[in-house]
Amino acid sequence: MTGFLARRLLSVVIVLAIMSLIIYGLIGLMPGDPIDLMITADPHLTPQDAERLKALYGLDRPLLERYAQWGRNALLGDFGYSRLYGAPAFAVLETRLVNTLLLMGTSFVLALALALPLGLLGARRPGSLPDWITNVTGLGGISLPPFWLALMLILLFAVHLKWLPPAGLATIGGGLGDRALHLILPVMTLTLGSLGTYVRFMRAAVIEVMAQDYIRTARAKGAGPWRVLVHHALRNALLPVITIVALSFGALFSGALVTETMFAYPGMGKVIYDAVLGNDFNLALAGLMVATLVTLLSNLAADIAYAMADPRITYR
Repeated sequence: MTGFLARRLLSVVIVLAIMSLIIYGLIGLMPGDPIDLMITADPHLTPQDAERLKALYGLDRPLLERYAQWGRNALLGDFGYSRLYGAPAFAVLETRLVNTLLLMGTSFVLALALALPLGLLGARRPGSLPDWITNVTGLGGISLPPFWLALMLILLFAVHLKWLPPAGLATIGGGLGDRALHLILPVMTLTLGSLGTYVRFMRAAVIEVMAQDYIRTARAKGAGPWRVLVHHALRNALLPVITIVALSFGALFSGALVTETMFAYPGMGKVIYDAVLGNDFNLALAGLMVATLVTLLSNLAADIAYAMADPRITYR
């Protein structure tokens, strides 16, 4: 296992290096740069001022040379300065990263905690009422657009019932309870969106496993229906679910732009989107690199979870 982890961590570093070059190249090929935006905002800047500023920020050098300089600085922990926020790029990402981990982690845990028992309940008797409820829940979670779901939750709980705040991170001067209230609606939106996918895959995996020979053997030995389901079927049905969960976690981390926009939540997806639109190269590149790293680490965690779920899988 130690050798496997070392090889995988090495591959993570290599993929990060390759992705940094690709992302830097794509951002560098975008039309315009921060100096062009400064010229547009201030008509008093002369062409000579623009040339001087481009030389000062290194924008007059070739793309690969600029990338090499950025890479050397990044290895030392310097990811550049954010033009939009007027602060170091990594300092801007730190607060957004904590907000995203709180939002995504809570919704991720809730979605799994609901999907696993619902999938088992539906797969126990396909075609029954619990199975029908499970299918409707899964289909609804997949089909509902996130922006529409967010609007409906805001209208119901914030506008009509006035139970919850409609948006924001916290009220000025509020404590942990106030922040928890602001998290409820965005967490509900993300949880319901992820729940449908997890439930459908869990149900399908358990139904497939229940048709295996060792399940019939366990029943023939006198094991009860719930013991067969939980102790024999669940562990083997987790393998495809682990794959889907690992693939979706990266998307949850960096792709909840719609939810963060609807609830004015300052997370990673929103800050990356704003950085790309605002030609904030350093912030966009640092944010995308963090999202890539999280995706790679989630895939590594899935590989480790495979071995924990199925003892037949070894990494030698």
